[in-house]
Amino acid sequence: MQGIWRRVVFVTLYEGIAIACTSIGLASFSGGHDQLASATLVAVGSSAIAIVWNLAFNWLFERWEAGQAQRGRGIGRRIAHAIGFEGGLALMLIPLVAWGLGVSLLEAFWLDIGLLAFFLVYTFVFNWAFDRIFGLPASAA
Repeated sequence: MQGIWRRVVFVTLYEGIAIACTSIGLASFSGGHDQLASATLVAVGSSAIAIVWNLAFNWLFERWEAGQAQRGRGIGRRIAHAIGFEGGLALMLIPLVAWGLGVSLLEAFWLDIGLLAFFLVYTFVFNWAFDRIFGLPASAA
C-alpha cells in the first residue's frame, strides 16, 4: 500500500489505538474507571491537537529550515525539532489534561511525562508493526 491511502490508514490506526490506550491509561492514573468518559474526551482532544500541531509545527520548522545556510538534518537540528515539537505540544496538552480530568497542573505535567514515555515506545512498535503488515513505503523499499 502506497501514497495517500497508506497515510490515511496509518493515521487512522495510529490515532485510534492511541486514543484507546491513552483513555484507559489516563483514567487509571487519575482516579479509576469512573474517569473513563473524561479521559476519553481528553484523549480525543489530545489526538486532534497533536495532529494539527504536527502539521503546523512541521510547516513552520521547514520554513525556518529553508532559510538556514547549513543544509541537512544533523543531530542538533533533529534534537531542536523534537524538543520544539514536544515542548509546544506539552504547553497545549497539560492545561487540557488538568481541566479535562480535574487534576492540578503538576499532576497533569506528570501525566504528560507518562504520555511522552508511552508514545516513545508506542510509536516505535506501531511503525514497526505497520511496516511488517502493510510493507515498507516506496521511499524505503
